[in-house]
Amino acid sequence: MNNVYGELTIKDLANWLASGAIIFGGIIPYIPQYREIKRTEDAEGFSLYVCLTLLIANTLRIFFWFGKHYEVPLLLQSVFMIITMFIMIKLCVSVQNRNQIIKTREHVFADLDANFFWKWTDFQSYLDFMLLFAAVVGVVTYLLVDVPIFVEFMGLLAVLTEAMLGVPQFLRNFVNKSTSGMSIIMVTMWTLGDAFKTCYFFLKEAPIQFEVCGILQVIIDIAILAQVYIYQNSSTVHTRVPVRAD
Repeated sequence: MNNVYGELTIKDLANWLASGAIIFGGIIPYIPQYREIKRTEDAEGFSLYVCLTLLIANTLRIFFWFGKHYEVPLLLQSVFMIITMFIMIKLCVSVQNRNQIIKTREHVFADLDANFFWKWTDFQSYLDFMLLFAAVVGVVTYLLVDVPIFVEFMGLLAVLTEAMLGVPQFLRNFVNKSTSGMSIIMVTMWTLGDAFKTCYFFLKEAPIQFEVCGILQVIIDIAILAQVYIYQNSSTVHTRVPVRAD
């Protein structure tokens, strides 16, 4: 009896650890990025389009949950990732504004200027856009939540958006024929993390959209690692811009 109880306890502990890794693992790479921007007062090395992609993907994932309940840790992962992205945006906007030598004209979401989409000069504009996006998706989801095709498509769109985050890095390496300046350790962490997530999706029988996402991310990560080997003798200078971390 004690053995059975002990086995259950160990299993429960393993489940808690796995859930914790899923919930918080995706935001850990942004901690050193945040500290580096804070220390150097330079946000040029971080693309706010990473934040846009992750905000869109995780907002869609949250609404997907209302149509097809999946594991709660996966839902919480999206919530914490959204919070993290807003923290990164707020820091980057603040740093960019402080670094302006010559004060330029402010650009806000209310201007509705497509030329400055996601290049706004105040944090509130980013928040307003995502609130509007969430409101629109929320209304559409409310009206079509009972339509299986819509629910499945929204889930697929969410995870494919997230899965494609590594593609810009792969294409940049391919164009430059070099991975110089790219963090090999970071890419290795991506691969291990995505492999862990994919196993978690299969073991927890998550919706197939998550499994497809995990497989695609691992394939892209491996492709980037392969580029490290292929371009190892290249002398082309390459500066890595963080295009994803999950």
